[in-house]
Amino acid sequence: MTKKERYNFVIDWFEKNMPIAETELEYEDPYELIVAVILSAQCTDKRVNLTTPAIFQKYPTVQSLSKATVDELFPFIKSISYPNNKTKHLIGMANMVVEKFDGKIPMTVDELIQLPGVGRKTANVVTSVVDRQPNMAVDTHVFRISKRLGLVSQSAATAYAVEMELIKNIPEALIHKAHHWLILHGRYVCVARNPKCEQCGLRPACRYFQQVLS
Repeated sequence: MTKKERYNFVIDWFEKNMPIAETELEYEDPYELIVAVILSAQCTDKRVNLTTPAIFQKYPTVQSLSKATVDELFPFIKSISYPNNKTKHLIGMANMVVEKFDGKIPMTVDELIQLPGVGRKTANVVTSVVDRQPNMAVDTHVFRISKRLGLVSQSAATAYAVEMELIKNIPEALIHKAHHWLILHGRYVCVARNPKCEQCGLRPACRYFQQVLS
């Protein structure tokens, strides 16, 4: 199977079997989403969703969050991984949004990555989810799945290299959805240890299954 054939098979399977693919983070607006995504680094979406309602009740806007102190905010996120850093990042992010972007969450990757706590992955998530921009956030799931399936070369050693290969080969209109396809497949089927290959409809196109398990 050529790479083009593999991409066509995978995209067709997901379109038929996962026509609706969205983030599992709960949010109401770009402000709530960026807070949730910052908190989700190396933490489960489930834990984040249990944490954010109290934060948004106390700090319903980026302006109110910008006025918080570390001592005030920390208790709300102490159950999240790396709470000290994330507390500082959230307050720093809110301050910069207020001071530099007139209180509105910017909607370009170049602007977003200027914010404390926001790397390329977070910026890609925010822009693709809110604005359906053709940006591909590469987390551990996307990195693993794209290599196992054979969508990217084994020599793609960085998240950025994987991102570039994926957006080169996935139709632009589907990139924002393909991000969620790969994440959700990695989260529930093609897990890191003991992938559930017997449940997977992508086996005919999967290089990992053909080379390692067949």
